[in-house]
Amino acid sequence: MAAESHELHVELVSVEREVWSGEASMVIARTTEGEIGVLPGHAPLLGQLADGGVVTVHESGGGHRLIAVHGGFLSVTEQGVTILAEVAELAEDIDASRARESLERARSEQDLAAQRRAESRLRAAGQPV
Repeated sequence: MAAESHELHVELVSVEREVWSGEASMVIARTTEGEIGVLPGHAPLLGQLADGGVVTVHESGGGHRLIAVHGGFLSVTEQGVTILAEVAELAEDIDASRARESLERARSEQDLAAQRRAESRLRAAGQPV
């Protein structure tokens, strides 16, 4: 009997590039069906990511990463977790002041999709929405 792994291999890619890849103890994401937590040994799953969400990756080394994600899919297989996002941005790469300006502009233009993207970026950066 094989030993159960205590890690998940995670690949997070956007249309433009690979955003993050590594080993994790848990992944939390918001899908259109609700928030989901994925631990090692999780049953296979394919979920549609909710627009304007934040994915939290609890790294095996103890840290965690927050990633603003807009649209796409989350796939869980025996090999790990793959997140294919339309748009994804690591929290440390987010310019909070630009995201705040984008949010205000989207609200004034009543552009709901742009508003959700800006809110996602602000949440990932730890800013109030």
